[in-house]
Amino acid sequence: MPDVDLPVSPVERALSVPAADALVVADVHLGRAADSSVDAPIDDGGDVRDRLASLLERTDPATVVVAGDLLHSFGRLPHGVERDLEALEDCVADAGADLVVTPGNHDAMLESAVDGETIPEYRLADGETVVCHGHERPETEASRYIIGHDHPALSVDGRKLPCFLYGPDAYEGADVIVCPAFTTLAAGATVNGMRARDFQSPLVADADRFHPAVWDDSSDEALWFPPLGECRRLL
Repeated sequence: MPDVDLPVSPVERALSVPAADALVVADVHLGRAADSSVDAPIDDGGDVRDRLASLLERTDPATVVVAGDLLHSFGRLPHGVERDLEALEDCVADAGADLVVTPGNHDAMLESAVDGETIPEYRLADGETVVCHGHERPETEASRYIIGHDHPALSVDGRKLPCFLYGPDAYEGADVIVCPAFTTLAAGATVNGMRARDFQSPLVADADRFHPAVWDDSSDEALWFPPLGECRRLL
């Protein structure tokens, strides 16, 4: 369990920031299924919309921030993505929230596709937290960074579970929280044995200091584990 009280709350695959009246999700990757070679890909857009609608009803945020990779597109928008994106935007608007997207490395078509605000690094209303994708070093100073990019997952008793990672004072004195991928199509990178060099984000400088947390449906809460440096001996 982290030795400080976090001002954020994991909720399934999203992160609620009550002090900023915000909900953060990362790595939605709309279009990943349509861009695959599967003959009948699952309706990932519908799945994302339904799960997001449930989270919006549960947390009632004023702002929804996507920490990068809203899309899974480099040169073109896969078939159906515009429809899925419009449905997601309507879902957020119907909940009375504003949508902000921080571009990720997969978001080459973002500005031409999204009606809401896009900004490389977004400071939440609490004044202390900056949201960005995490694939590059941030230019905005903050007490806390919320990022995505690495799709972290924790292997527990043979099960691979999407996880959050919390690193106190992990990046130039600032806390870092890595969100799991919001899409259920991402297998995730198993962090149990990963070192800093194995992470793609430059904000993870010492992986051993990061506490993983997995969402437990039975208790309806996040379960925190010791930092990865200790987890390697326990899991």
